[in-house]
Amino acid sequence: MAEGWDRARRSISRAARATAGAGRGTFRAGRTAAKKTAHAGGAAARGTARAGRGVGRATRRLTHAQGAGRTGLGRLIELTAAHSAGDALVTVALAGTLLFGLPVDQARGQVALYLLITMVPFTVLAPFVGPVLDRFRSGRRYIMAGTLLARGLLCWGMAAAIGPSDGLTLFPAALAVLVLSKAYNVSRAATMPSVLPADIGLVTANARVALFALVSAGVAAPVAAGLTAWLGADWVLRGTMVIFIAAGVGAVRLPRHVDAPDLEAEEGEAGEARPRWRTLLSIGPVVGEAMRANAALRVLSGFLVFFLLFLVKDGHLRGNGLPPEVLIAILAGGAGAGGLLGAVVASWVRGRPPQVIVLSALGLATVTAAASAFFFSLWTAVVVALVAGFAQEVGKLALDAVVQREIGEEVRSSTFGVVEALLQIAWVAGGLAGLLLSLAPGRSAGPIGLAIVAAALVAALAWVLTTRRRRLRARPRPVPHAPARHAPPKHAPPEHAPPPEPEAWTGTADVRPAGPEPYADSPRPGGTKPLTNPHG
Repeated sequence: MAEGWDRARRSISRAARATAGAGRGTFRAGRTAAKKTAHAGGAAARGTARAGRGVGRATRRLTHAQGAGRTGLGRLIELTAAHSAGDALVTVALAGTLLFGLPVDQARGQVALYLLITMVPFTVLAPFVGPVLDRFRSGRRYIMAGTLLARGLLCWGMAAAIGPSDGLTLFPAALAVLVLSKAYNVSRAATMPSVLPADIGLVTANARVALFALVSAGVAAPVAAGLTAWLGADWVLRGTMVIFIAAGVGAVRLPRHVDAPDLEAEEGEAGEARPRWRTLLSIGPVVGEAMRANAALRVLSGFLVFFLLFLVKDGHLRGNGLPPEVLIAILAGGAGAGGLLGAVVASWVRGRPPQVIVLSALGLATVTAAASAFFFSLWTAVVVALVAGFAQEVGKLALDAVVQREIGEEVRSSTFGVVEALLQIAWVAGGLAGLLLSLAPGRSAGPIGLAIVAAALVAALAWVLTTRRRRLRARPRPVPHAPARHAPPKHAPPEHAPPPEPEAWTGTADVRPAGPEPYADSPRPGGTKPLTNPHG
């Protein structure tokens, strides 16, 4: 019996020693694996940091090229890229599955209500936003910073309202974010001439800003979609708050010459102060021409978004058995690629008058829409979406250049406010037309809808060309000076007297002085109104 206990004790002791040895081996292996994992993780983190620094340096070289870093254009580009990324994060975080979870007819009603609600703040607030920004143009840095910081605080409030589905808090906050985003765009567009380098034209500078904004939004959107699925929309909004606050601090650090000096209201010849209020009737013929062409392009853009969306949902637009979500992603990708291509092409355009660029964009969109109506299919729909995105981006960049050249400093923000309001209303009108025309029965809805919108674009193009032709004909032509064959008049000025200085045009009058029309994309626009550029 004792020997049996001794053998059992020895067996247990050997088993314990073996277990302890195995435990020590496992611990050493785990420690070695942990060290290797930590080393690999550190190497990956260091590689990621080096890659990030490399991308940051390359981006900084691109944004600060051609003197943009010296004048402040580079910082404005980076600030607008952060603004665009924040807007994309907010849009993705608030986007639900409403359109795919509701029946088609009910979804149409919800979308129509959304379109009408988005139009209300611009029709009501747009006449007030521009004049307010003009009143405080000496503090444009702080206005842009205020719009960014306010959006950051609103993101924090929306994050708290998403959990309990507090619509009374969520909807007004989202509406305020939309209005503040437009206010930032108006202030940034009015600031552009003050940061314009000597070697870059207005269309090129606007295109460079738009290009980086589109790229940042395109990168932020899929990241926001992944984070929303992983962490939830509330945490995405909290992260967006950090981006907006950091961008607001960056706006304050813009160069001081971004702020225009305060100018007293100048007295006209009749002793009355010049108006500080811009309406659709007092923007001038050149700006009005470019704005009408852009309004037609916005109608096409809004029409295609909702028309093609509901064609896919109704099953009238199919593509080799692909699910509706994939078809919508293809169409959206085509439109996004067109906008990016438009920004790239506009950044290469030099020496072309922006009025011609706007008319060319409208003509291209008109021809494409008409051809797609005759040869309607999924791929022609992708092509028309791409061309519409391209034309809208190029036309808007050229319109910004026209306003920045033609409108004086004291009412430039008011004019941009009017322009943004009209373009938003045109987009909403196009979206409502797309909802109505998508109700056409059968697969003929696609060709019928595109044929109608193509006819509307033809009418708009003819109207713009007719008004432009009348304006050019009505402009007085300079009379060539013939050599004098008789004695000078009795009260002629002395032979060496200096010629009288021409009266400079301040941009506030609706009728410009006679003479050749300057091109907006030249580094030194000639003619009647020089740009406000302290670095030129």
